[in-house]
Amino acid sequence: MLPGFGGTSAPEWLRRRIGEGLGGVVLFGRNVIDDEQIHSLTTQLRSERADVIIGIDEEGGDVTRLDVATGSFVPGPLALGAAGDTSLTTQVAAALGERLAACGITLDLAPCADLTLTPDDPIIGVRAFGSDPESVAEQVAAYVTGMQRFGVAACAKHFPGHGAATEDSHLSLPVLPRTEAELRAIELVPFIAAIKAGVRTIMSGHLVVQDWGQDPVTLNHKALTDVLRGELGFTGAVITDALEMGAVSGEFGRHDGMAAAAVKALAAGADVLCMGGAAFEADVLDAVSAGIVAAVKSGALSEERLAEASQRAFELRTPPVSTPVVPVDFELGLSVARKALRVAGEPRLDGPPLVVDVVTDPTIAAGNVKWGLGPHLTELVPGTRPLRVAPTEVDTVLAAAKEFRQVVLVTREAHRYPAVRALLSAVDGLDVIRVETGVPGPDLGPNPRIDTFSGSYVSLRAAAELLAMTTSLVSGGH
Repeated sequence: MLPGFGGTSAPEWLRRRIGEGLGGVVLFGRNVIDDEQIHSLTTQLRSERADVIIGIDEEGGDVTRLDVATGSFVPGPLALGAAGDTSLTTQVAAALGERLAACGITLDLAPCADLTLTPDDPIIGVRAFGSDPESVAEQVAAYVTGMQRFGVAACAKHFPGHGAATEDSHLSLPVLPRTEAELRAIELVPFIAAIKAGVRTIMSGHLVVQDWGQDPVTLNHKALTDVLRGELGFTGAVITDALEMGAVSGEFGRHDGMAAAAVKALAAGADVLCMGGAAFEADVLDAVSAGIVAAVKSGALSEERLAEASQRAFELRTPPVSTPVVPVDFELGLSVARKALRVAGEPRLDGPPLVVDVVTDPTIAAGNVKWGLGPHLTELVPGTRPLRVAPTEVDTVLAAAKEFRQVVLVTREAHRYPAVRALLSAVDGLDVIRVETGVPGPDLGPNPRIDTFSGSYVSLRAAAELLAMTTSLVSGGH
């Protein structure tokens, strides 16, 4: 079991259970201050048992735990896919793997091997490398190779692929609109590439594939044992997506639902139970443990299956390569973020603009991470005014825009939010440059546009640099 917990040091109950044999933990942004603190935390955990698994949900880009306070030092997967250079993807993943190893991390729950397949997708988006199965397969393999270079186990997720779903499995159970034949031709291609690249773990998705039955894949023996192991030949550890998610627990974080899901997942062929999305206390862990014990006593779950799962988990307990904690180097991430930028029209600044960062709720997977172009462009182009607004604050934007010749409007998947589209219509008569940081949607107007494919620190910085260069050419300024 890999539970999550609250705080930046390990609580007493967690330390005691690690000493008693708990498999490990998974870290999130709530556990992070900086790299030195993470190293101290992982050292504290290993003092209880040297072979404890220490995982983290660090994808880079929009889903970052290491850089939750600043934004990620590497662009996200969709930006890596847009850059289109697998050697750079390997370098980025290796840099991230080296940093995780220095922090004492054993396992990284990345990369997403999902595809970006529908504009209505509420949860994957920029977390995927793209929509073409073959090119995404190459990117996933490159990422796995780089991440595992420093001994940190990579995890291809969310098998068999979440990108065609239009519901968020954190909250409900999506039914994937795919036949088994379609899956084999499309979604499974990146997972097969990950397996060939030697990925050490694969995470199951909480998705129903009707050709495989009505149970979600995490709880589905055909999916995990017959297909993933039997047909695709995966021999590493299968990790569940978080068991507190509504798709399998029935209601987010429900104790009895999590215990029942844990038993069914183990019986289906899962080896490691992730319970990390929430900051749990000991009672949750004990309730799940009790459910597993009761299932073994009743014969619903065999001891042989537990022993098999334990052995596969044990193979994740090797500590990463010993490497020192060093200051984060932004140059590699910036170089890739610059290469990923796509420009439509001619975005040129005639002087300091009004920069409007349109703030929409982040996904549950991403959480609250520092985001916005305003601070970057304010630094690079003196006289720029940053403005953060909700999509409904149209009057605020129009009033502020009266003092500027140009508006830079920054969005995150504008096509998914009617209020953002309404704001774009309201500023239609102004001189607007739009910066889109999510999955680019349909063309929403004639304005020049820069697509970053990521909301990471380096991706926003790259867009700001590009705009600053245009104003220096026009005005001879900064």
